[in-house]
Amino acid sequence: MENVKIQFLSQQSSGIWSVAFSPQDNILATANQNKTIDLWNWQTGEFIRTLKGHTQPVLSVVYSPDGQFLASSGSDSVIKLWDWRTGELIRTLEGHTKPIRSFAFSSDGQTLISSSWDKTIKIWNWQTGKLIRTLNGHSAGVFAVAISPDGQTIASVSKDKTIKLWNLQTGELIRSLEGHLDSVRTVTFSPNGRQIATGSNDRMVKLWNPETGELIRTFEGHTDLVNSVAFSADGKTLVSASQDRAIRLWNTNTGQLLNTFSEHSATVNAVAFHPNKQIFVSGSWDKTVKVWQPIFESF
Repeated sequence: MENVKIQFLSQQSSGIWSVAFSPQDNILATANQNKTIDLWNWQTGEFIRTLKGHTQPVLSVVYSPDGQFLASSGSDSVIKLWDWRTGELIRTLEGHTKPIRSFAFSSDGQTLISSSWDKTIKIWNWQTGKLIRTLNGHSAGVFAVAISPDGQTIASVSKDKTIKLWNLQTGELIRSLEGHLDSVRTVTFSPNGRQIATGSNDRMVKLWNPETGELIRTFEGHTDLVNSVAFSADGKTLVSASQDRAIRLWNTNTGQLLNTFSEHSATVNAVAFHPNKQIFVSGSWDKTVKVWQPIFESF
């Protein structure tokens, strides 16, 4: 498989923790070590604006499903909601007591789920700022959360080496999945909700059936911890980013390694597929953001 790097966005100022595509516009957001969020036009490479408000490094950025709002979380233990077009800060959600490494919007855009080093998961009505529920169950910091496409299930992963599935409506713990040998750093649902992918300090990427808890497949190839995983829009491809500075592209049906991208010169912290285009973005400690367009062979 060949690949084409279609854009190179040079930060020159700060390492990148997280990246997110806007679902409707050609806008890309980056969460930065220097406490800011940067917005870019990923097609032209044009810099749009910087959002400032966090008092510590920004660890995650996510667009609302309708693309109207951008949310960010940081080492300052808060989540901020922005009108990204104007740069206006709309609301700050406070409640966690330690850094918030990850959060996710429900598919209807009404609910926001956050995970923190304080070992908890919190469910918010972000439009009112109200905390709906706190989920306790992990015995160590929670690295990441994801919400199933149908909005019914939360997946969380932790330094305690487990993956936990929760009922979003009731807060009930459905099941706990074990198989990784070290901290689990990243989790995502496939677009159809029938699989979840996880990445760990054990250098492995694993694919699970959330309905049964069954381990479907393990992807081996990274030589250091796995920071981020993401599915393509059709669910056939999985991309993973690692501290080994490499990005790997996998066939989810066969487990085949399709390609390795080794152009970053430092840890790759984040990868994200575009919601409806066959491109993905990567962000790294080398202070760059790269947008990739793999040329997919038929499989």
